[in-house]
Amino acid sequence: MDYDKLIPQKIRDMQPSGIRKFFDIAQHIEGVISLSVGEPDFKTPWAVRREAINILEKGKTAYTANSGLIELRRAVSSYLKNFINVEYSPDNEVIITVGGSEAIDLSVRALVEPGDEVLVPEPSFVCYSPIVSMMGGTAVPIVTKIEDKFRLTAESLREKITPRTKILILPYPNNPTGAVMRRSDLEAIADVLRGTNIVVVSDEIYSEMTYNGEKHVSLASLDGMRERTVVINGFSKTYAMTGWRLGFCAGPQPIIKQMLKLHQYCIMSSPTVSQYAAVVALEKCQADVERMIDEYDMRRRLLVKGFNDMGLECFEPEGAFYVFPCIKSTGLSSEEFCERLVYDKKVAVVPGSAFGKSGEGFVRVSYAYSVNHLKTGLARIGEFLEELKQCPK
Repeated sequence: MDYDKLIPQKIRDMQPSGIRKFFDIAQHIEGVISLSVGEPDFKTPWAVRREAINILEKGKTAYTANSGLIELRRAVSSYLKNFINVEYSPDNEVIITVGGSEAIDLSVRALVEPGDEVLVPEPSFVCYSPIVSMMGGTAVPIVTKIEDKFRLTAESLREKITPRTKILILPYPNNPTGAVMRRSDLEAIADVLRGTNIVVVSDEIYSEMTYNGEKHVSLASLDGMRERTVVINGFSKTYAMTGWRLGFCAGPQPIIKQMLKLHQYCIMSSPTVSQYAAVVALEKCQADVERMIDEYDMRRRLLVKGFNDMGLECFEPEGAFYVFPCIKSTGLSSEEFCERLVYDKKVAVVPGSAFGKSGEGFVRVSYAYSVNHLKTGLARIGEFLEELKQCPK
């Protein structure tokens, strides 16, 4: 078999996830401290697990409606009304998906044709650009800067818009930087978008995780933005339900209708037991969420202080559960820093370059880990930096 002829060039050219690369390396090193993956170390709230057990005992394991259990769609609709102040019909404006990742995939595939451009603020999560490329579109990066607190500015957005622009990805709170868009920032973005035919895919998977007393604001809640925004969220991060594989999207019915067709053919329906359990998560687990966020906030402050104290400038994240320290002072590239750190000191972090070229010179460190885990990792990184000073590359 000539596999080179069988496999499309665009698939062969696609690079593996830089996140998974260092996670996989860590799996083969004994005694490694992994700070590389954004997976909560908390257990899924007991009320959610108990409901799943109950559903299994009752044998409720058949397919649901393609768009998801109506009970869950109603719960999602109620949640969005209360949390972001936007109303969506559970009948035809909400889809329950296999994680937020499927929702991102569906939104891009439903809208992008060959030649279309999709604007992607970077650094940002790794999946956006590959999905756009798969559809024959072009992902156009918009570089965000630390001096702007890694927020997307109206000026940088306006510069990148062309007649071929179809979608703006809006990934806030941001992975990997922890940046958050405040209402004033979003109003400026909305001013640029009004009067265009550009759709916004607003990835709000970390929306519950904001700090310093500031609450998340969704672009969809601003005047004239609901009609052009697909809101994406899920249960993995907020409710520590990563393995349950459940997310959701909400948006204008004409777009959601097309996304649902793709979902029908590719997925059929999301996991049934997870859907029943997710109703309980939305309706009964806010206290669990608040407890986890308080813990993340403490860890966030621990890491920011730790990196700044050891001489690595660290932007203070306002959301999500990552810090993004600058390692340019070491003289190493992001990839070199991470490779030497994992092999020399058995600490796994992710190179900033995995999140776009503008991430070069930074590394992503997750604080979805215990305090002891984080303190051990910081101590080893401090040792690594001291040894670098004594024996630079």
